[in-house]
Amino acid sequence: MNVTQDLSFIALISNAHLIVQLIMALLLGISLISWTYIFKKLFDVRSARRQTIEFEKTFWAGGNLHALHQSAGSNRASSGALARIFEAGMGEFIKGKQAYANSRESLDVGAVLDGARRAMRAAFQREMDALEAHLAFLASVGSVSPYIGLLGTVWGIMNAFRGLANVQQATLSAVAPGIAEALIATAIGLFAAIPAVVAYNRFSHDIDRLAIRFESFVEEFSNILQRQSR
Repeated sequence: MNVTQDLSFIALISNAHLIVQLIMALLLGISLISWTYIFKKLFDVRSARRQTIEFEKTFWAGGNLHALHQSAGSNRASSGALARIFEAGMGEFIKGKQAYANSRESLDVGAVLDGARRAMRAAFQREMDALEAHLAFLASVGSVSPYIGLLGTVWGIMNAFRGLANVQQATLSAVAPGIAEALIATAIGLFAAIPAVVAYNRFSHDIDRLAIRFESFVEEFSNILQRQSR
């Protein structure tokens, strides 16, 4: 009598070895966290790009820098990364000029500009750290998940062949379910890795482009402050 074995996806997972099931659960958990970070990073990068474009339009419209500084300082949470970089540089520039005015010393333009530039660089690093958050996790998922899945596959295949020791006649139907159970671990590992790799590459590219815009703004704004100090 030929007995048809249930080779459905759920049945293969439920009948898999305990170690393989634990590896599958680990990969599914990693995949869930990865997708959470992917969607969060997608919204963060889009928001940062939109806020950067809006601030650039406002800045280059030629308005009053002091009024723009006050506006950026009062709405730091929603003004965007570039506005916070500007606010840090402009604030340090104003403090530097006030310090020389209060001390009645001659204005050292170079020292004031260096202070403003350092403040913008520090703000730039903080914003980049925030934008690059969780990218390392996505990179790790993309590189490690296939190997974790392969570990489950190797363990499952090894367990399937060990089960053949109790079978007098080894047939494909006897070993096929065990191998199929094991290969699911590799499939889940790839399911976790591929989106993470694609998302990491995409977000790294977008964040690098934002970093170039931030650095260009720091240099251009430094030149504007230098002209205003004369």
